[in-house]
Amino acid sequence: MCHPQNVSITVEEDEAGQRIDTLIASRIPDCSRSFAASLVRQGILQVDSKSRKPGYRLRPGDHIHGIIPPPAPSSCEPEPIDLNLLHEDADLLVVNKPPGLVVHPAPGHAGGTLVNALLYHCPDLTGVGGERRPGIVHRLDKDTSGVLVVAKNGPALKRLAAQFKSRTIRKLYLGLVHGDTATPSGRIDLPVGRHPVDRKRMSTRSPRGRAAETRWHVHTRLPETTLLTFDLRTGRTHQIRVHAAAAGFPLVGDPVYCGNGMLKRHSRSITELLRPVTRQMLHAWRIRLHHPTTGQEMAFEAAMPPDMNRLVQRLTEAGTEHQEMIHGAY
Repeated sequence: MCHPQNVSITVEEDEAGQRIDTLIASRIPDCSRSFAASLVRQGILQVDSKSRKPGYRLRPGDHIHGIIPPPAPSSCEPEPIDLNLLHEDADLLVVNKPPGLVVHPAPGHAGGTLVNALLYHCPDLTGVGGERRPGIVHRLDKDTSGVLVVAKNGPALKRLAAQFKSRTIRKLYLGLVHGDTATPSGRIDLPVGRHPVDRKRMSTRSPRGRAAETRWHVHTRLPETTLLTFDLRTGRTHQIRVHAAAAGFPLVGDPVYCGNGMLKRHSRSITELLRPVTRQMLHAWRIRLHHPTTGQEMAFEAAMPPDMNRLVQRLTEAGTEHQEMIHGAY
């Protein structure tokens, strides 16, 4: 919606009972439900010349009308921040996000974010949610690296979001965890919700936890640590970090869900390798999805960032040296 758009919708019999924001989103291709709700709440879109709430249930013959304004300039300023692009076309970008890069501007992070970088890289963005801004389809924590999918327009955002909601998008992560696992694979099926005391944390013991499922497989067994592949079947906040900690093998370096006491369980040589790590060793490795316009299946893979790759290499070398010492004793 680069220009003002006239809206004139007459509610059909089979559409009666729907919420007004839901119906508007279904009738206008590049309009999300949240944006539709905002338009209704502001009185920009009305029903028979009357302002309604987004939850208003429509009746047959109701007439929804109004003019949707063109996208406003984003409140976020473009910044020349380097991007590692895995793919780009007219509808989407796939980025390999480095650790330490915040995705969205927020208090304490008004600039220097992925959104700032995307606005600089894509000055011709169309509107998403009423602003000229990129559509972040899913998020990664500041210190989690890897594949991130970005919609460049409203229709692409809507279709990609639908794939996430229906769980047809598959995401695989690599995570370095403390200790070893008794089996080569497993499944963690524990609800995840806001921690009952610490509101900045998530927990599997939240009274309002939502169903969450994480499957894992051993990628590489390393000295006193394991590189696991995590297959997310749901997308709760901090899901892998919370589930790994609850299962007894927290992520190396996780400042929130892994206490310093974990280092005491390691030998001196491995402790020396792990002690300098200051972020969770978690990387969004692979993603498989369908293109929002063509429907073509696409797959992307992001190489591990240098710090995580170096640590895995040093642990591998430590394991080799240990084996050489054992063989040398005979």
